Amino acid sequence: MKNGFIFFMLLISCTILSQEKKVAFGVKAGLNYGDNGKIEISDITKTSAEDRVGYHLGIFLRGKLTDNIYIKPELQYTVNKSKYTLTKRNLDYSIKKLDLPILAGITILGPIHVFGGPALQYIVKNDLEDVRLSDVKNKFTVGLQFGAGLQFDRFNVDIRYEQGLSKNRAESIDKSIRVDSRPNQVIFSLAIDL
Repeated sequence: MKNGFIFFMLLISCTILSQEKKVAFGVKAGLNYGDNGKIEISDITKTSAEDRVGYHLGIFLRGKLTDNIYIKPELQYTVNKSKYTLTKRNLDYSIKKLDLPILAGITILGPIHVFGGPALQYIVKNDLEDVRLSDVKNKFTVGLQFGAGLQFDRFNVDIRYEQGLSKNRAESIDKSIRVDSRPNQVIFSLAIDL
């Protein structure tokens, strides 16, 4: 109840500020292309992941500090996928998480802007095909995102790169398999101001 009230007050505040043209609120969606880190099997085999496509859906706030500089926190649900090719089989690895990038940006020429900042992540679920995994070591991790985009009235298109910084891995129940759960990906997004 308390969290619902806080969220409601935040939404009302953002709506009021957006009417004053200082803060924009919107929705976003897009595709992620990349992988997670290596898989280790019984301390012998280390194999890098093959790139796979995932997706994300979310909301954002964009607050103008000056005519050219802004702050843009985002909250999004993200699904990342990786594939590991081993000698006897292939394994698919899927991570579902909540991402909170906190980006600072600057408009450099017309609709073109560049941005960057930390990305906080909370891993909701991870799944390695046919292998029972325990929870990841750290559900909360930190990464870094930077990129560029085009802003046209209410529409924004951007491309960014994300690298996980916090060391983090998931292990099989018997600890014979370890998977690096840090993202290493290119992210394509379309956002609309509401």
